[in-house]
Amino acid sequence: MIEAAGGAVWRVSTRHRLKVVLIHRPRYDDWSLPKGKLRPGETHLDAALREIREETGLDCEPGPALPDVRYIHRKGRPKRVRYWAMQVVGGDFTPNDEVDEIRWFRVEDAAERLTYTHDLPVLAALTNLLPIG
Repeated sequence: MIEAAGGAVWRVSTRHRLKVVLIHRPRYDDWSLPKGKLRPGETHLDAALREIREETGLDCEPGPALPDVRYIHRKGRPKRVRYWAMQVVGGDFTPNDEVDEIRWFRVEDAAERLTYTHDLPVLAALTNLLPIG
């Protein structure tokens, strides 16, 4: 089993609407939630915070756990991704080798933009947790 972790990174817009960040990975030409594989000895939560920082440049305050996502990795191995609600508290994005763009979306727009439907329950859980606009 491939173990990974990430977050539904959120903020409240000036219009009091819940926004989440999605990342674009040019290697796969996909839009997804920030996530990545655990390093040896790393906890899932530590990996989630590290991966979010590496991929988005954003610092986050972890909140409640969100549903795990399980799927078969493109190389045929099972993969589990543990997610947390992550409120952004600072940082700035700089394009990098893995991620060339990040965008903030209203949750309903993010659901339409996500490449992988297995991420939809994570957004739904965030919306239920944070019933903001």
